[in-house]
Amino acid sequence: MKAYIGGPVVRAALWFSLYTFQRPGEIRGAAWQEIDFDSTLWRIPETRMKNRRSHVVPLSRQVLEILRGLKPITGDSRFIFPAITSKTKSMSENTVRVALRAMGYTNEQMTAHGFRTTASTNLNEQGWNSDLIEMSLAHVEGNSVRAAYNRAERLVERRKMMQSWADWLDGLNQ
Repeated sequence: MKAYIGGPVVRAALWFSLYTFQRPGEIRGAAWQEIDFDSTLWRIPETRMKNRRSHVVPLSRQVLEILRGLKPITGDSRFIFPAITSKTKSMSENTVRVALRAMGYTNEQMTAHGFRTTASTNLNEQGWNSDLIEMSLAHVEGNSVRAAYNRAERLVERRKMMQSWADWLDGLNQ
């Protein structure tokens, strides 16, 4: 992705997708008001989540750097990743897909949603706790009783995992 020659907003969306591994729609719709720079968290409201439960994403220093770099470019929009044609709309669902195709990836090789698979697979291979990974992916607990009572977010552990993930990705580019 370092070789991507498109615009800075699309480049940022690609990296943001890889670092945070959230669903493409949640990333496209990400709003500046959801970002808490002080607590380094992205708070996605339940209205934008697939499972209709709010979700908190700890932000690595790499993601914070991306956001700080985007602020002068898209900070006048509600959206972190606005549409190319209108700052009042979010980025098109095809933008990241088109960027991946421009880099030579086929639909079978990589999709925007595929960043989630990449993260889950590699984090599991690295030995991270599977509950932390599933929580970070915003997957709903399969056990309905456990899901009803367990509201833990395990932010301390997830922060460590997200930073380790971002550092590991950066190490691939050395």
